[in-house]
Amino acid sequence: MADPVNYEPCCLQVTSEHIAVRLDRFLDDSLPDLTRSQIKRMIDEGAVTLDGARSKAGTRLRGGEKIYVVLPEPVAATAEAEAIPLTVLYEDSALIVINKPAHFVVHPAPGHPRGTLVNALLYHCKDLSGVGGELRPGIVHRLDKDTSGVMVATKDDRTHQCLARQFKAHTIKRRYRALVHGLVPDSKGTIDQPIGRHPVHRKKMSTDARISRNAITHWQVLRRYEEDRLTLVDLQLETGRTHQLRVHLASMNYPVVSDPLYGGTSRAKAIGNVELRQLIKRLERQFLHAWQLGFDHPDGTSMIFQAALPPELQDILDYLEDKYNCKATDLDIPSYAGPVETTSNENS
Repeated sequence: MADPVNYEPCCLQVTSEHIAVRLDRFLDDSLPDLTRSQIKRMIDEGAVTLDGARSKAGTRLRGGEKIYVVLPEPVAATAEAEAIPLTVLYEDSALIVINKPAHFVVHPAPGHPRGTLVNALLYHCKDLSGVGGELRPGIVHRLDKDTSGVMVATKDDRTHQCLARQFKAHTIKRRYRALVHGLVPDSKGTIDQPIGRHPVHRKKMSTDARISRNAITHWQVLRRYEEDRLTLVDLQLETGRTHQLRVHLASMNYPVVSDPLYGGTSRAKAIGNVELRQLIKRLERQFLHAWQLGFDHPDGTSMIFQAALPPELQDILDYLEDKYNCKATDLDIPSYAGPVETTSNENS
């Protein structure tokens, strides 16, 4: 879950908390989409200036400086088309909306050069836009590998820019379902904590990062399963930082069930119900699903797309609902694709 990739020049302000931080480390934390080698090359080539002057990667910051970064222009996609099945919720000449399964990487990266959503889109769509950058044609947002749910990809520059503006303005509607460890006491709330790269573990994000970006998550409790100390929550993203929902929930000490990166796996071992513990152990993915995505189509139509929980998540939910004798239709997510005004469950 991250903001759209942006390749325009940007200005970064160095604050007092960054005093004595190396320039390359500051950029590494501030620009998580770039690798360390890319950052070093940009500094060496003069694409980074410190108060208007070229500098070295190891320069220690004093605080108060302005860093201008000219990010690399998109290049032609090099990913290969692959005949990978897709669950298409909607498609027209401008965009395609799919229901992404878990264990499906969105774009090629080191360790995942093939078998990604981008490879599948290149095969399925012959006219994807290239403004998303290298190896990410048509991609305007992302879901983590082991998060399932609704995603949109664009087919032309106009549509890509239209959706990118909506993501930047935080007008895209993104709702998720998550099962978390712990009993959340309040009925609803908002988490407003900046997120940045973890100071020690580079694969993790953190609310305690030295360099971070604002991040806001709204949540509402749907069920509390008291004996097993689990809570089902509905989540809505206002921003979309990397791992935002997982990090925010873990920061409240309510990690997502079966999330190996942020504590959900270790907490599952404490569940006393053997059958439930085994169901969760077999999950092999975090209990997090992007069930609703809403945006304005370039033609002006407000659209909404919904995808029900996948079977592996629904099985756990059904078990809990039966155990607690609270099976009801209020948790059902009807699949839907179309204009906002006719969708059911929109205000749930």
